[in-house]
Amino acid sequence: MAYKQDTICVQGGYRPKSGESRIPPIAQSTTYFYESTQAMADLFDLKADGYFYSRLANPTVAAFEGKVAELEGGVAAIGCASGMSAITLLALTLCEAGDNIVTSSAIYGGSFNLFSVTLPKFGIEGRFFDPDAPAEEIEKLIDEKTKFIYTETVANPSIKVLDFDKVAAISKKYGVLFVVDNTLATPILCRPFEWGAHIVVHSSSKYLDGHAAALGGVIVDGGNFNFKGNGRYPAFNTPDESYHGLVYADLPSAQFATKCRAQIVRDTGAIMAPQNAFLSWIGCDTLALRMERHSSNAKAVAAYLDKHPKIDWVLHASLPNNRYHALAQKYLPKGQGGMLSFGIKGDVHQAARFMEALQLITQETHVADVRSCVLHPASTTHRQLTKEELVQAGVPENLVRLSVGIEHPDDIIADLDQALAKI
Repeated sequence: MAYKQDTICVQGGYRPKSGESRIPPIAQSTTYFYESTQAMADLFDLKADGYFYSRLANPTVAAFEGKVAELEGGVAAIGCASGMSAITLLALTLCEAGDNIVTSSAIYGGSFNLFSVTLPKFGIEGRFFDPDAPAEEIEKLIDEKTKFIYTETVANPSIKVLDFDKVAAISKKYGVLFVVDNTLATPILCRPFEWGAHIVVHSSSKYLDGHAAALGGVIVDGGNFNFKGNGRYPAFNTPDESYHGLVYADLPSAQFATKCRAQIVRDTGAIMAPQNAFLSWIGCDTLALRMERHSSNAKAVAAYLDKHPKIDWVLHASLPNNRYHALAQKYLPKGQGGMLSFGIKGDVHQAARFMEALQLITQETHVADVRSCVLHPASTTHRQLTKEELVQAGVPENLVRLSVGIEHPDDIIADLDQALAKI
């Protein structure tokens, strides 16, 4: 039976048997007992499902993976130690030295740094494009060594909305994987697989978790990409001798997820902790309710800021004058999320004075939980970028990122108003 998103939030990923715990128990164990030697061997050879060491899989983590996969409409998911580890595991599963990644420049600063600084040290090149650029300009970056195109549904912190149809058409034309970071939209507001994506990643520490208590990331395999015979992905079509010659492209489903877990998660150990998976599984219970409130609150705050004389500009796709408003109505019709950015009239010092005057809204690195918070990306999350790279990433120096929580909107606006009055 196909359930609605609201129901999956509460029921997905775990179904207890008679007499078992109603919610997933925390399997706080590194290892698991088996009476049969053959049963253990079958697990190591990927011939059977089960658990033998929590560096690869854990029952509590599996419950969270199942819930997120079901919400996104994917065939499998991998719970990772963090959002950044999810992106790193993705890249290492698909790329080798000499390969390249074609990525939007309007992405989270940590992701930008991974693609521009860290992965190149391993011989993997990041090639950046403006997500607003025409398709033919993006296509110029793709060659036979391109392993995936990387984007964000709603860019952090520039709040650009992705044109899925444009990127999906490029992906299909060249037979290259289309990867989407869906952290700020969540599957409640947008399901990228329905718009042509093949793999979805999340920093689950954000909206999925909701309470800012559990670090984690998730990779979701859409099961909708054909690796078989695709010359762009020889590693999926040649035998893996560490698994007795297994060819991942020959698997009936979850080809990417299986290779990622069997090889890269196995060798890096960057799996989500059971306690964090438990907290995030519970957090997802209220995801549908929270995303509705985050979106309505942010819409009210954006409308207030848009009319304020001390604000230079506001970026939130709910505003009719926003350049991404039409795309948001197409891809995010149920709400545009709780993240917005705006520019303070004046310099960096004015932005700092404003943020320090806030009383309800806290200044912190985190975003996308139930509490409203604010940040100056150019001096924090994006401080490793040059001025030219800041412009490329859509992060001007006067940009303030506001993560609108689920408090009463009148209280959020009142706090913004009193802080703006002090600059």
